[in-house]
Parts: sequence; C-alpha cells; structure tokens
Amino acid sequence: MLDARAVLAYRRIAPGSRAALAIAAAAALFASPAWAEPPAPEVSPPAPSAVEADQPPAWLARALRPEDWNANFQTTYVWQMHPGFAAPCPNSDGPHSLKSQHETGYTLTATLYLGHRLWQGAELFFNPEVLQSTTMSDLHGLGGLTNGENQKAADATARLYSARAFVRQTIPLGGSEALVEASANQFGGPASSRRLVVTVGQMALIDIFDNNAFAHDPRSQFFNWALMAGGASDYAADARGYTVGFAVEYYRDDWAFRFGHFAQPKQSNGLALDYRLWAHFGENLEVEHQHTLWGRKGSVRLTPFLNYARMGGFSDALAYSASNGGSTPALADVRRDRAKLGFAIGLDQELTRDAGLFGRYSWNDGRTETYAFAEIDRSLTVGLAIRGRRWFRPRDTIGAAFAQDSLSDAHRDYLAAGGLGNFLGDGWLNYRSERVIEAYYSLNAFAGLWLTLDGQYLTNPGYNADRGPVKFVGCRLHLEY
Repeated sequence: MLDARAVLAYRRIAPGSRAALAIAAAAALFASPAWAEPPAPEVSPPAPSAVEADQPPAWLARALRPEDWNANFQTTYVWQMHPGFAAPCPNSDGPHSLKSQHETGYTLTATLYLGHRLWQGAELFFNPEVLQSTTMSDLHGLGGLTNGENQKAADATARLYSARAFVRQTIPLGGSEALVEASANQFGGPASSRRLVVTVGQMALIDIFDNNAFAHDPRSQFFNWALMAGGASDYAADARGYTVGFAVEYYRDDWAFRFGHFAQPKQSNGLALDYRLWAHFGENLEVEHQHTLWGRKGSVRLTPFLNYARMGGFSDALAYSASNGGSTPALADVRRDRAKLGFAIGLDQELTRDAGLFGRYSWNDGRTETYAFAEIDRSLTVGLAIRGRRWFRPRDTIGAAFAQDSLSDAHRDYLAAGGLGNFLGDGWLNYRSERVIEAYYSLNAFAGLWLTLDGQYLTNPGYNADRGPVKFVGCRLHLEY
C-alpha cells in the first residue's frame, strides 16, 4: 500500500507538473535495461534425426545397392531308360560294359547363381549346387554318355558343393556398345565390342570355351556328352565337371581370342584337384569369329588344347603286359607325367529366323588315357535346332543331331587285349565307330519351365559291333528363374 504522506505530496503538485513527472517516469521506465530486448541466444546446430543416425556408411550403402546384386536359380530333373538289347550271350557283359538288361537312371540338380559387383568392371559370382542321381551301368560302356548332367562322383544321396566361385574383371577398350541382358552369372548392361576380360577362380572350362549356340547346355539342349562339347577335347575338370584356374579373353569387334590355364584332377577322372598349376595343368586356346552370312548370324571357332598330367599310355601298357607274361594290360602300371594334344573346330549358323545349324570336329592324339571327359579320341557331330514359331509355340524347340565317335589305333588295341578304360571295357572288342542319333522336343509350359522328351539311338555301343544297337528314352524337367 502506498504511504499516505506520499499521496498527499503528489496531490499538492500542480497538474501540469504532475503530467511532466508522469512522462519523465515513463521514459525512465522504458529506458531501463529490464525492458530492453534481450540478446539473441546462441544457436547450436540441430541434432541429427533418428533416421539420419541410422544411415550406413557410404561404402556400405554402395555395397547394398540392389542393382549391384544378381541372383538366379535353376533345377533340372532328367530321367532315362534303355530296354534290353542284343549281346553275344546273356552273360557277356564285361566289367565296364553297358548292361544289356533293362536299366533306368536319373539326375536331379539345383543351382543358385549369386553375383555382386565389386567395383567398376569387377564382378564376383558364387554357385552352390546340389546333385542327386542314380546312373545306368555306373557310367560304363559308352563313348558318348547319354546324360550330360551325370557326374562321375554322384550317387543317390544329395550332395551340396561349390560349383563356381570366381571373379571376373572386364576392361572396356572402345568400339561400339551392345546391351547385354542379365542372366545367370551375367549382369545386364552395355558391353563394349572391344574389351579385355579376366576370370579367376573355380568354374567350368566350357563356361568360356567351345560355346556353341545350339549344342552346349544339357539342361536345355541335347543330352549326349558328345554334343555338349567337343567329344575328344578331354577338357580339364574334376569328377563333377569343374576346375580352378584363370582365363583371359580379348574381344575385338567380330573376333575373340581366349587363353585358359586350369587344374587337372590328381588322378584320372578323380574328384580332388591338383592345385600345383605349374606341374600338372590343362591349357586351352581359342580363336572365334562371328559373321553374318546371307543376313544371318553365325560363328566359327578353333580350340586347341594341351593337357599335362600323370597319365597311362596305351602302347606302354601293352608293352608292359607283353614283358610280364602276357597279363591283362593296365594303365595303372605305366602312369607317368605325359602330354596330350588335341583340338576342336566348331560352327553354328542361323539358317532362318527360327532354325540353326551346328557342327563340330574334335581330335586328340589318342596315346594316353582319358583323363577328365569322355572316352573319345575323334568325334564328328552335326545337327539342327528349330524354334516353334511356325506352329504357334515360339519358345518351344525341336532338335536333331548325329554324332560319330572313334578311337585311336593304340586305344582300340588296348581294349581288344582286355584292358579297361575309365568308361570302357567289354573284355574284347570287335571295333566299329560308335554312332548316335538324338532328337528332342522342348516344350515351354510357362515362363521359366520347360518339359523335354528325348530319344537316342546308338549303334556299336562302346565301339563294339558285337553289341547293340540300343535305344534310350528320356524326359527332362527344367525350371529357371
């Protein structure tokens, strides 16, 4: 409460003086620091939001980009049978003969194709695979085996293993660009017509070499081994068909030049590989030319090879047998480091929009045992594949092919004396070239699924005119994504 004396004194002041005093008091009040505008506070940078705090580092963000990953899958089931066929007598099957009684067999594979872009032009691929199978005659008795999915290390128990694990570096060198579609073990995008490609790791040699457009993949094309690659090529591989090594490819417009150096198995047709690539190896060269003939695409390739491994020689085995009382010759008695030379010539040619022709001739010196592929020393194949556009099934394919497989003189003399090869050995031999006629129809049931019926007619199975002919009937279910 105001003091009474102060109020009385205020009333005694003249009105004009009181107004002047009020104005002065107001001016003093508003000039006081208590009413002045406070200074602006210091502003700190805003704290990062929860979303920003959770962002991965830049290098990890690049690694997680969806366009830098590639994933595909396939599974293939093949079933085959052959009825009983003519043989000299009911019990005439030898230790490595195709059984003359009715047989059935199957293979089931599943493969996951995983890929990742590492840096500019570099790609990493990994393919885990599962195989389960039962084989006819334990894969014996034929030069051209009838199911390219068969492996020499397979049985009725499903096995998981690494099929491929490799790095591919591509270096563009100019030229024109063409768009490549993404697929299994292949990123999509532009590819230079002039480029250098280096592949290092675990792979199948025929992923890179002898790649025929119409006869190469037993999961989608012909079944027979003599039609999936040069039958006499004996390419480096373990018992599953894969190897370790490196390949260098140089593409210059219509030309391609390739060189590869790969591991051989430690023993013939074995599963374990010899990683001493300087001691035992398989080397392949390839020159390929792509052309246009009558407005249709085609290609021609020459693929020489050199294998160096611990192999038995046929003539040496016969000589060793003769000097040891005429016992049955055996390659195991005369194994030592040796070289095998050979080559393959292949072509594929589009004839029309829907039809294509292919052919191969392959040869090896025939002096040493089959080390990694089919027991064939000479092979000639020719065939035709036609897509079904004319009968309103554009994704269906019908194919027909002929193969004639032969042996060297030394090889046939060894078998005639009762010797056993990795796949052959009736105990005697009335030699004739083995001939195969194969035909298939592949029906595209829906996107990614194909059903195939296949028939093969073989004369002189195992190069023996005293056996056969024999018919094989098969079917295949192939799913890919």
